[in-house]
Amino acid sequence: MRLTWPWVVFGVVAVSSVLARLSVLHEPVRENTEPPSRELTPPPSAEPSAEPSSELAAPEPAPSAEPPYLEVDGGTLEEQKQALLVNLERTLELDGKAVAEVSSIVMGERWLGQGNPKVTKHPMTRAECREIRKAKGPLPEGDPRCGKPNMAPLFDPARGETKDQAKVCIDQYEFPNIPCEYPVVWVRADQASRICRAIGKRLCDAHEWEGACAGALKPPEEEYAFGERRMMMEYLHNQKREIVWAYGKAKDYSLCAANSRKSPGCLTPTWQMCGSNTYPAGAFPDCRSSFGVFDLHGNAAEHMNLPLEPKELASRGGLGETEMKGSWFIFQREEAHLDDCRWRAPMWHHTRVDDPNSHFNYHLGFRCCRNIDEK
Repeated sequence: MRLTWPWVVFGVVAVSSVLARLSVLHEPVRENTEPPSRELTPPPSAEPSAEPSSELAAPEPAPSAEPPYLEVDGGTLEEQKQALLVNLERTLELDGKAVAEVSSIVMGERWLGQGNPKVTKHPMTRAECREIRKAKGPLPEGDPRCGKPNMAPLFDPARGETKDQAKVCIDQYEFPNIPCEYPVVWVRADQASRICRAIGKRLCDAHEWEGACAGALKPPEEEYAFGERRMMMEYLHNQKREIVWAYGKAKDYSLCAANSRKSPGCLTPTWQMCGSNTYPAGAFPDCRSSFGVFDLHGNAAEHMNLPLEPKELASRGGLGETEMKGSWFIFQREEAHLDDCRWRAPMWHHTRVDDPNSHFNYHLGFRCCRNIDEK
């Protein structure tokens, strides 16, 4: 859908509106504990003091400069979207232009968000996620080499490479790339690509996601059988792939966000019947790769770019066809397909990435990548 300026304006106004509205909701209530004002008269024997009393109450500390994180649980989809936009601006340090572009996409798509609030039942709260991560101890943080918050550099240790030689970074968490926030779903591949570009990133190439998961980024020339048909490319890749998961060489879904359930009656993927019953991102600290990238198994599957020829590599400015990576939130109960790091899925719902009718559903999200040399 081609969005006009009114939609952009609407998105920006919506963000400002919810900030004003929700900040009131999240402002702590302060009781007035001061006694009623009255005039005090010193005793007759007391001499007026020439010096101000040293026992005056200390001034109240200045309020924290860090704005509160907005959480809307049980609100409408519109309220959830607006809170998400506010948190994106604050947490990812987005400028006004980026906020306006993301807002136009998010507010302009009827279902794009964190699931249908009427049927979605998240198995864990954000607060529970924060407690789990706190108890786990220090967890990998974003690398300043990436130039954006919550991103990890990719390279190949087996070739003697280090972080300093990395040329690309990937989001540590599913979009919105905020720890303990729920993934964005019901998003088309073209919308995911546009959102990534709006915030100074891009959609990841399939081999970049695979390298982030397996702990080794291989050159694209080794990862794609360019010149073959897609089905043959996938077959050749899967035949020779290393079988490994982000957390190790043995599959263990209990380590990841994979023990949720489908909504009752969710037999086909519909908005009305299928809740996006995801966990907060990063809620399973052991479900991460050696690069410090979380939730590459479970939670939400992810849109990626599959290049059929070198010029379609997103890392080189192109776009190819859609590819779904990872697994989603029910896999400990129902393993719908393989999900090891380097496995490539069949041509499910495939289109060009920039097709405005590309596939979306209740358990499909995305994450972004960024070339380190980008300004």
